[in-house]
Amino acid sequence: MFAVIRTGGKQYKVAQDDVLEVERVEANAGDKIELDVLMIGEGADVKVGAPLVEGAKVTAEVVEMTRGPKIIIFKKKRRQNYRRKNGHRQDLMLVKIVNIAAA
Repeated sequence: MFAVIRTGGKQYKVAQDDVLEVERVEANAGDKIELDVLMIGEGADVKVGAPLVEGAKVTAEVVEMTRGPKIIIFKKKRRQNYRRKNGHRQDLMLVKIVNIAAA
């Protein structure tokens, strides 16, 4: 069985026991969280929500809090003595899909 979930403005296709890296939400390592289910199915039997599938649940366990790679933002305008350097590291977390339950 697989499901398409939405978290952090992105969509992921997941199956049970998958480990994926998503944007951080308010949770601690070891907590169980529930994710929005957009589509759920097994083989040719697929249910698509509008926008969410009623009664479907995907439960995930937070494995660890981590951070993404450092991204450098550099802006420059030639001959104007204009240079701006900025950096960003996204807060991420590893989650393990524990259970996928259809309605």
